Amino acid sequence: MLAAEETDALDAMTTAPDHHEVILENDHVRVLDTRLGPGERTPVHSHRWPSSLYVISWSDFLRRDADGNVIVDSRSWDSRPAPGEALWSAPLVPHSVENIGDGDLRIIAVELKQ
Repeated sequence: MLAAEETDALDAMTTAPDHHEVILENDHVRVLDTRLGPGERTPVHSHRWPSSLYVISWSDFLRRDADGNVIVDSRSWDSRPAPGEALWSAPLVPHSVENIGDGDLRIIAVELKQ
């Protein structure tokens, strides 16, 4: 697990603000509107807190670790989340995301601060 200082330095709002917008933040939660258009790739960033994810629109993606190794390829999943579905995510170590599909990938993330 990374130290808080390391995850803060790579926080999504610090290193990838073009793809994350804060909708609400307080001592308990941070709500992010995450958008990634077809062919776009985020810089390496992290998400310090676990989160509930609400799918607005879906597109296949690759998640790479900080060294560029593919750690998630959504094309290998048995099914894809539909708009309106909710997912759970543990905190995410430094990674980048590339939209390899034809549509927008848009997720509302409710990060639960601990």
